[in-house]
Amino acid sequence: MTKLNRIIICASVLSTLSASSLVNAADVSMSDKRFLKHAAEAGNYEVEGSKLALKKSKDAEIQKFAKMMTEDHSQAALKLKDLATHRKVELPKEPSLVQQAKIKYLETRDGVKFDKSYSYHIGVAAHEQAVELFQDASEDADDPDIKKYASETLPILKKHLEEAKKIDARVNKDD
Repeated sequence: MTKLNRIIICASVLSTLSASSLVNAADVSMSDKRFLKHAAEAGNYEVEGSKLALKKSKDAEIQKFAKMMTEDHSQAALKLKDLATHRKVELPKEPSLVQQAKIKYLETRDGVKFDKSYSYHIGVAAHEQAVELFQDASEDADDPDIKKYASETLPILKKHLEEAKKIDARVNKDD
């Protein structure tokens, strides 16, 4: 076998391997695409809301929680983007329109009113929805890598929810 033939064979094998590592978007189920989209929107919402909390809140626990949100959700977003890229699925770069409206609402709040709104909307409500979304995907996703991602991320989201409930109970105790 000549050197040129070996190079051609190696190039062919590498080309086949890299092509097989990408799943065609048409091969990804609608429910898995929907999960990827909703997971991206949820993460974008929680990061945007938490960045706002880092600017607006004076509460030490909320500051700590918001920092954890931006770090954990940014890290999860990288893994999600990698999953989507390998499946040729484009992810939204922003929260959903409803979530954007909630962020706009949060921007109008200050002081204790901000803390109460943030702890409920970004902390509790968003995480209850995210836990449900990831729980469903961890059980029902068709793609094994998506199922694994959802399963591995779920405990982190549950931890966030528990922390959010504690903060929400404290800041909303008078309501």
